[in-house]
Amino acid sequence: MNVFFQAVTGVVLLQLLFALWNAAQLPKLGAAVGTRAAKALPAKATASSRALSLSVLIPARDEADNIGDCLSSVLASNTGGIGVEIIVLDDSSTDGTGAIAAAAGSGVRVLKGRELPEGWLGKSHACAQLAEAASGDWLLFLDADVRLQHGALQAALSAAEAAGGGMITGFPRQMTGTWLERLVVPLMVFTIICHLPIPLVRGSRDPRFVAAHGGFILIHRDSYDSCGGHEAIRSELVDDMALARAVKRSGGTVALMDVTEQVFMRMYHNARQVWNGYRKNIYAGIGRSPLLLLGVLIAYLSLYVAPAAAVLYYALSGQPGAALWPAAALFAGLAVKRTSDAAGRQPFWFCLLLPAGILCLSLIAVASWRGSRTRAGYEWKGRRYG
Repeated sequence: MNVFFQAVTGVVLLQLLFALWNAAQLPKLGAAVGTRAAKALPAKATASSRALSLSVLIPARDEADNIGDCLSSVLASNTGGIGVEIIVLDDSSTDGTGAIAAAAGSGVRVLKGRELPEGWLGKSHACAQLAEAASGDWLLFLDADVRLQHGALQAALSAAEAAGGGMITGFPRQMTGTWLERLVVPLMVFTIICHLPIPLVRGSRDPRFVAAHGGFILIHRDSYDSCGGHEAIRSELVDDMALARAVKRSGGTVALMDVTEQVFMRMYHNARQVWNGYRKNIYAGIGRSPLLLLGVLIAYLSLYVAPAAAVLYYALSGQPGAALWPAAALFAGLAVKRTSDAAGRQPFWFCLLLPAGILCLSLIAVASWRGSRTRAGYEWKGRRYG
């Protein structure tokens, strides 16, 4: 058994070195391409930046608890004098979302969503309607549970000016309240920092090297049209990743940035929402490959759960000496988690949740696989998906 945990320790230490390097490659929103230092547009925008126009597009379905605060943060965000239009699409809400959005102010335009056509998924259809109505050179898709800091739109416009085209995305800082949120939600950034070489997201044309978060997607109108927009991915469950791949396939660039200083959100508010949200996305997110899912589960359980289980077993059975290598592997894993949590601006102690978080994520992944194998499918916001 010592040989196994020695090997696990070696693998996790290599993972730690990669994670430390990879996290350092993530540019901050508003930085010039190829740099990490944040750079905001000056208070008086330059002539070229004044030519930019931005459409903030928010699809909303039963978001009465979120849409007001979201719009308040958007309206309060400084744009440096650059024109911004704000459009909300009320996607057949039953809780008064549209009325709340309309009351946010004259700077907000509210559209009533059309009936969902055959072959479309709900969010992609809403986003397609928003893009159709938008007039900006750049389209910023935000989820209704996103909140912007005062300088967020200015930083986004700076990033847009530096990029010149393509797609810019990032993972907002995740706010959590319940235990399953704390255990599972920060693992989004963990998987990116541990496995996706950040420089290849922009530097490679291979569509496999992408990451995106639907809560914050900034895309140039030309790039959106060239890739086919949301119509081209209308049946994709994981629409953000599908859009990023479509941009790359059409010859555009995708930039993954650190947006945590400017954008934050609380995606879920209870354990049921976490379970259903991740259950809907995990299996589709790995290409619906059962062999890949099995391999990932074996690897994650071996690297991050087995060491903790062994330490606990040896401690309870009075064999502290036998726990040396499992403990080394465990602490190496916690260091990897702390590296990703620092990138996502999560509390220090969240790293201690890694073994339990991986175990919970594994259970949700199995449920996600089962959902795709049965007629039950997935349910989200009153709609059922296959």
